[in-house]
Amino acid sequence: METILRGLTTVSFYASNLEEAKKWYTNFLNIEPYFSAPGYVEFRIGDYQHELGIIDSQYAPEGATERTGGALIYWHVDHLQKTLDKLLSSGAELYQPIIDRSGGKGDFVTASVVDPFGNILGIMTNRHYVEIIKLRNSFL
Repeated sequence: METILRGLTTVSFYASNLEEAKKWYTNFLNIEPYFSAPGYVEFRIGDYQHELGIIDSQYAPEGATERTGGALIYWHVDHLQKTLDKLLSSGAELYQPIIDRSGGKGDFVTASVVDPFGNILGIMTNRHYVEIIKLRNSFL
């Protein structure tokens, strides 16, 4: 059977000031973009080196940056409160507070912010993500 969605490759955010967005994400992630082109920068992050692209909003589809909308992507973090605190102290605004989505079990806990450029950034501690990483590492 063919797998239709194979995995996350790139998440793209728009920013009206690409240089400021590049600086902000470089500071937050503690890494430099691995790729840069006029109107675009890209970071490789996380266990699977997923790509976070920042695109100059002049290249956004019409209406795409006028209001918050679309998918909310959650990135796994090891320390939810610490990461949320860092985002907020860096100038992001709270979108959703910390919410335990597993009925108090702590298996799936989320929060989200709006970055200074109007993009929603979701963060999450996810028991299944940690299990997959452990399983993957046991085969290496």
